[in-house]
Amino acid sequence: MNKAELIESIATKANASKAATAVLLNATLEVLSEALARGDNVQLIGFGTFSVSERAARTGRNPQTGKEIKIAAKKVARFKAGTALSSALNKAKPALAKAARTKPGKTNKDSIK
Repeated sequence: MNKAELIESIATKANASKAATAVLLNATLEVLSEALARGDNVQLIGFGTFSVSERAARTGRNPQTGKEIKIAAKKVARFKAGTALSSALNKAKPALAKAARTKPGKTNKDSIK
C-alpha cells in the first residue's frame, strides 16, 4: 500500500474527503518526524512505539576494492509493534501451526494417536 492508497482507505473508513484526509495524514507524519528529530518517543497505545537510537560509528569494507572505510555514527528510527497490532497480525497463526504439524494425508485425529 502506498501513501495515495492509504489516504483513499482512510477517507473511505472515516467518510471524509481525500483532500482533508491527505492534509491530516501529512500533518501527522510531520509531527511524528519532528518529535523523533527531537529525540522523543512516540507511543500509540495498541499500535506501537516509534523511537530513535544511535548507531555507533564503525569500520566497514568496500566490497569492490576490499579497502577499509569509516562509517559515521547516525541516528536511526525504530518501531516496536504494540500488543494489539501483534495480535492482529498473528491471529491466524495457531490454525496454520496446527495444520503444519499434521502429516500429509492424515487428519488431526490420526496425528493425535
